[in-house]
Amino acid sequence: MYIQVDNANTFIATGGKPFAAHLPTVVLLHGSGTDHRCWALQARWFAFHGYSVFAPDFPAHSLSEGEALTSIELMAAWLVRALDTAKVDKVHLVGHSQGFLVALEAAGLLGDRLKSITALATASAIPVNPALVETAQSNPKIAAEMMLQWGFGSPHQYGASSVPGMQPIGIGTRIMANNPLAIDLIACNAYEKGAEKALQLANVGCPSCVILAAQDRMTPKKEGLKLALDLNTAAQIIADSGHMLPMEAPKESLNLMKKFIQSLET
Repeated sequence: MYIQVDNANTFIATGGKPFAAHLPTVVLLHGSGTDHRCWALQARWFAFHGYSVFAPDFPAHSLSEGEALTSIELMAAWLVRALDTAKVDKVHLVGHSQGFLVALEAAGLLGDRLKSITALATASAIPVNPALVETAQSNPKIAAEMMLQWGFGSPHQYGASSVPGMQPIGIGTRIMANNPLAIDLIACNAYEKGAEKALQLANVGCPSCVILAAQDRMTPKKEGLKLALDLNTAAQIIADSGHMLPMEAPKESLNLMKKFIQSLET
């Protein structure tokens, strides 16, 4: 569906069902340079099992208009405005990589509307190599190829795919090369409040779930384990997957996501 946020057409994937604001809403936030398509399986499952799905393309990404947002704080404030526009009342935040930093920052703005937060293949801080940022500024396609070659685990490097007939690395390169990858990476690198925000969530007893990838070379597992400690939760580790967890291991990540969120709704 499309909604107007800040006078710009904003695309929200809803998992194949009409959006219903009165249902508990699973908010799926994509990582740097990607879009709603990384959540294809997860979005569809939640939409057909009693939830509404709200998976936005951030401004200037893929199907959304507007100017690219230059900081995690601006992205979080924008997300809350988007949720307000859609009249969402009960929020389960889920973020992959940069998307989780946005979720951390947005959590404090949502108040009682926030019911849980889930992290996938991420950490409370995501430093970015300056050479990658420079490449993303000068040649986004090359930067996207670098990230995806580094980001996917070994099975995908040999052509394996969770979706028969599709090659995620090739598709991902085309998506990321046409999105504001450099701006996203700079925003990630500059964000320093993640650990503070995670501790705040733990202190107020916000239910949390941390799902990590054993082969993650972009946000190493040890950093994700620190995040889990700050959130006062136990990390779930998916073997044989790299950083692109929602696409690499969609069934495995969905199983952990739905077990956690369903436990809160029942």
